[in-house]
Amino acid sequence: MSPPVAPPGWSRWLVPPAALSVHLSIGQAYAWSVFKPPLESALGLSGTQSALPFQLGIVMLGLSAAFGGTLVERNGPRWAMTVALVCFSSGFLLSALGASLEQYWLIVLGYGFVGGIGLGIGYISPVSTLIKWFPDRPGMATGIAIMGFGGGALIASPWSAQMLESFGGDSSGIALAFLVHGLSYAVFMLLGVFLVRVPRPAPAARATARQAPTGPQVSANQALRTPQFWLLWLVLCMNVTAGIGILEKAAPMITDFFADTSTPVSVTAAAGFVALLSAANMAGRIGWSSTSDLIGRKNIYRLYLGAGALMYALIALFGDSSKPLFILCALVILSFYGGGFATVPAYLKDLFGTYQVGAIHGRLLTAWSTAGVLGPLIVNWIADRQEEAGRHGASLYGLSFVIMIGLLVVGFVANELVRPVDPRHHVPEPKEAAHVRREQSESA
Repeated sequence: MSPPVAPPGWSRWLVPPAALSVHLSIGQAYAWSVFKPPLESALGLSGTQSALPFQLGIVMLGLSAAFGGTLVERNGPRWAMTVALVCFSSGFLLSALGASLEQYWLIVLGYGFVGGIGLGIGYISPVSTLIKWFPDRPGMATGIAIMGFGGGALIASPWSAQMLESFGGDSSGIALAFLVHGLSYAVFMLLGVFLVRVPRPAPAARATARQAPTGPQVSANQALRTPQFWLLWLVLCMNVTAGIGILEKAAPMITDFFADTSTPVSVTAAAGFVALLSAANMAGRIGWSSTSDLIGRKNIYRLYLGAGALMYALIALFGDSSKPLFILCALVILSFYGGGFATVPAYLKDLFGTYQVGAIHGRLLTAWSTAGVLGPLIVNWIADRQEEAGRHGASLYGLSFVIMIGLLVVGFVANELVRPVDPRHHVPEPKEAAHVRREQSESA
C-alpha cells in the first residue's frame, strides 16, 4: 500500500483529524479500569491479575512501535492505520470470545497481545507525517494527534460503564461490551485510513534546497548509540510510570480512598473520575506540548517531573482528607503524563532531526512498555499486599506514592543531563539529500 500523496490545494489541517480518528479509538486502553471490577467479580481475579491485559497491551505497544517504526516510515501512514485497525478490532473480538467462554487467557491474548500490536502501530502511524506537515509547530501538531489517545477514555469510560450496566456485569455482558467495542472502533478508524495524506513533494529541481532536512540529522540506528536517547528513554519511562500508576487503577483507587468517609464514591462516580482523568490527559497533550514550542522541551519536562512529584506528595499526605484535593492533584499528574507523550516527538526532532524521527520515536516507546508493567505492578502488588495485611482505604496506596515520587526525581535528574547530540553521530549531508530524493521517487 503506497503512501497517498496530497493533491494540489490539500489542506494540512485535514491530517490531524485523520490521526485523531485512530488515536481516539486506541485511546480506549485508558478506560480499562472500568472493566477491572466486573472481570474480578465474574472470573474471580485479583487486582494484579485483572491488570494483565492492560499491562501486556502497553508492553506490546512499545515493542510493536519499536520493531514496526521502520516499516511505518517505509510504507506510510495509511498502511500503518490499516494494520492498527485490523489488530485493535480483532483484539476486542478475541476478548469477547474469551469472556463468553470464561477463558481469561483469551482476553489476555486478544486485548493484550493482538490489540497491543494495534496500539503500537496505530500510535506511531501519524507522528512522522504530522511533523512533515507542520515543521513550524511540531509540538502543537503531534499534540493534536496524540491528544486523541489521551481523550479516548473520555468517550470509552462512560460508554463502557453504560454498556456494562445495560448488558450486565457477568461474563456474557462483558463479552457483548467487548464485541460492540471491536465493531464500532473498526468503523471509526476507517475514517483515518481514507483521509490521511502525505505532503506533496516539491519539484525535483528544487528538492535539495526545499526538502532536505536542516540542522543535525541522526539515523535511528545511530540514535541508539547516543546518551541522549537513553536519557530521554529514562525521562519518558519515569513520567509514564508515575501517571499510569494512577490511571490503570483509577476507578477502584478513588473508591478505596474515600470508602471509610462520610462521602463514599459510587461506581458511577468512579467511572466519571476516569473520564475526568482522560480529559486532563487529553488537555495536557495539546496544552503542554504547544507550550513546549514556546518555552522549550527541557523546561516543560522540568515542570512535568518536578511538579508531578509535588502532586504525588500532596495526595500521599492530604489526599484522603479532601476529595477536591485528591481529584485536582490526580488531574494535574495526568495532564503531565499526557503532555510528556505529546512533547517527546518534538524533543526527539530537536535532538535528532527529522531524518528518521518516526523510527526513533517507535524505539523510544519501549520505555512505555517498561512503564506499562512497572506502574500497575507497583500500585496493584502493594495494594494487594496491604489488603492481605488487613489495611484498607488510603493506606493501601501510601507506599506506592512514595515510590512514584522517587521515580519522578530520577527522571528530573535524567532530563537535566540531556545535551545536544555530538556531531560524530550526525548523518553526512549527501546521505540526507539522497534519502530525500529516494523518498520523492517512491512517493511518485
